[in-house]
Amino acid sequence: MLPFLARRLIVAALVALAVSAVAFGLMFVSGDPAVVLAGQAGRAQDVELIRQAYGLDRPIPLQFLSWIGNAFAGNFGTSLYFNLPVAPIIAERLSVTLVLGSAAFLLALVVAVPLGILASLKPGGTIDRIALMLAVLGQAIPSFWLGLILIVIFGVWYGLVPISGTESWQGYILPVVVLNYYAMPALMRLTRAGMIDVLTADYIRTARAKGASQPRVLLVHALRNAVLPLVSLAAVQFGLMLSGSIVIESVFAINGLGRLAWESLLRSDLPVVQAIILILSLIYVTLTTAADLINAWLDPRLRSA
Repeated sequence: MLPFLARRLIVAALVALAVSAVAFGLMFVSGDPAVVLAGQAGRAQDVELIRQAYGLDRPIPLQFLSWIGNAFAGNFGTSLYFNLPVAPIIAERLSVTLVLGSAAFLLALVVAVPLGILASLKPGGTIDRIALMLAVLGQAIPSFWLGLILIVIFGVWYGLVPISGTESWQGYILPVVVLNYYAMPALMRLTRAGMIDVLTADYIRTARAKGASQPRVLLVHALRNAVLPLVSLAAVQFGLMLSGSIVIESVFAINGLGRLAWESLLRSDLPVVQAIILILSLIYVTLTTAADLINAWLDPRLRSA
């Protein structure tokens, strides 16, 4: 297990370094960053002062090493829009996005895994058809449209929950439901497909022939093998929930990281955009690496891959 762990950590470190280079390179996408910061009315003297103030007159490799060193020390620079350090701004917004994404992810697992198991017991049956119909609707309905419909019904017509903001825990209900409904179909379908494959295996028939109960066959013998691809998909889905919540946060007026990323792009606040991309990418790398380690723990054959 240790050689496998070392290989995965080295790969994760290389991916994190590549992501850092991409995030740093964003500063130069729009051309000379000093000219961009000076604006259209900026004079040549202003551009030169900005270049010296931000260290843009140094060679690019030295700028990258300085930026990445400061970033991993928690210093992402100063926001051009807020004129405040970037780290506290992102920490405040990241906490909101983490609560929203974690709640939606847990709800998706609680709904998708049992539903996938039940659907796999009798393919083509009533529960299977209902589960597949929910999955198809979840993949077909745009999340912003579902969010607006829920706002009208439960927020405007009946006044059961707040329609915007997260000042109270009730404010998370509708966005969590919408985000969960976006992620649940893929998890349910993969659980169903994996369980159907596993339940026809010889060792499952052997377990049943030995008198193992149905819950033991499903939860002990079948689910352990069927869950392997689900672990990888769950890690990807959780990463997508955190990084792709821009629409949900905009619909429900939630001041999370996704909304901050969108607003910072419109404001050309490059230090904030760079920091958000780097942080979300590192979270994504951490999740996928953790999924690989969990799969290797569940199936020792993967450790030699």
